[in-house]
Amino acid sequence: MKRKTYSFTAAAIAGASLFTVAFAESSDAIAQDQGIETANEASTPDISAEAEELVPVFVEKEVVQDIPEPVEEAPEGFAESAGSLNELVAATKIGDDLSEDMHCLAGAIYFESRGEPLAGQLAVGQVIVNRTESGRFPSDYCGVVYQRAQFSFVRGGSMPRIKTGSAAWRKAKAIAHIAHQGLWESEAGDSLYFHAKHVSPRWAKRKTSRAVINSHVFYR
Repeated sequence: MKRKTYSFTAAAIAGASLFTVAFAESSDAIAQDQGIETANEASTPDISAEAEELVPVFVEKEVVQDIPEPVEEAPEGFAESAGSLNELVAATKIGDDLSEDMHCLAGAIYFESRGEPLAGQLAVGQVIVNRTESGRFPSDYCGVVYQRAQFSFVRGGSMPRIKTGSAAWRKAKAIAHIAHQGLWESEAGDSLYFHAKHVSPRWAKRKTSRAVINSHVFYR
């Protein structure tokens, strides 16, 4: 950024100062004559001292403000015409401004299945969605995710730190949106439970297997 430098004579500066004072006085007079009321006057009757303190501060360096990533859902009707779940995920771009509930859903997908294929990630999300609709579990995503002794990644009632700049998190957010909206049918179907294939929990014997997707088994 180029900065311009201007030089002024002492006379010019003095003249400008006199003009500023005169203009300020006339402006105050006009405001009083016209009965103009401001928000500050409602709370502070005498604003002359406050006005004197409003001196503009100039910053030499450029000020950069972060702009939130926009939410760009897949185009309307795209889910019906998408040739694969991969295409739908690629077309679904979700910003970081998630609701608390959607953050819980995406976080569970991220921690439970970010190393799984997209079908496996969607299945995990589907289980959480199914639980909220079953009447047997909490009715919101955060309630399901933080329910005691349900998800191993939850420690002390909180979720570990997420690498929000990673491709895995971007996919998890997209999958969460797809599961929440029901945009793609999951192989998990009406499953309410799942576990990794390398473990054999006792409860699994009392459930009906619905699908095996990569390293997870899903049950109703």
